Amino acid sequence: MKAITIEGTPRNDVGKKNTQSLRKQGQIPCSIYGGTENINFYAPINSFKELVYTPEFYTAQISVEGKQFNCVMQDIQFHPISDEVLHIDFREMHPEKKIVLELPVKLEGIAPGVKEGGRIYQRMKKMKVRLLPKDLIEHITVKIDHLGLGKSVRVDEVKMEGIEFLNAPHIPVVSVLIPRIEKEEVPAVAAVAVEGAVPAEGAAPVAGAVPPAGEKGAAPAEEKKEKKEKKK
Repeated sequence: MKAITIEGTPRNDVGKKNTQSLRKQGQIPCSIYGGTENINFYAPINSFKELVYTPEFYTAQISVEGKQFNCVMQDIQFHPISDEVLHIDFREMHPEKKIVLELPVKLEGIAPGVKEGGRIYQRMKKMKVRLLPKDLIEHITVKIDHLGLGKSVRVDEVKMEGIEFLNAPHIPVVSVLIPRIEKEEVPAVAAVAVEGAVPAEGAAPVAGAVPPAGEKGAAPAEEKKEKKEKKK
């Protein structure tokens, strides 16, 4: 299991003013829970880069005043605008106590559906699990070498010894999407008739065109005039 080492300084003043002062100095306020007592400390922001800005999973070996704590990151707070790290909570691990955390998901194999034109859609990048520290692994492996077009691997299909999955069982972890069928485009009308426009002599009228004044349907105005003279 990959681990990072963090050298922390005890933090006795946990007030708002002190917290803001630490952040201005490039320090991150942190807490450790789950042990016999809660530990408040701070450490330089650079100490957490591998832990925070990576898709990989790491444990944290935290040293505070000579005491060692084997931890996992439990929660992290970011500034809503700048995305700056504001606070990190760690949970101390004990051999006999189960912990709840999120592990990254990695896909293994090549889906047959992809060779048929499908596209892989990984809905879940992480899965929430409950386990004992001895069963802790770096990532959840999901095999996709059996997935055809339109098929998925759901949460309840992922099985790993010693690990309890806490996500809703019916949610797809990964799917092979069926490609869309492109519809044939219907050719657009070459010209749009303008009200009052007269077609060229011998040309067929454009569908949807409005006949010129004095004209009904395709009958020319001269035919109307002849009918009136006959009635007289």
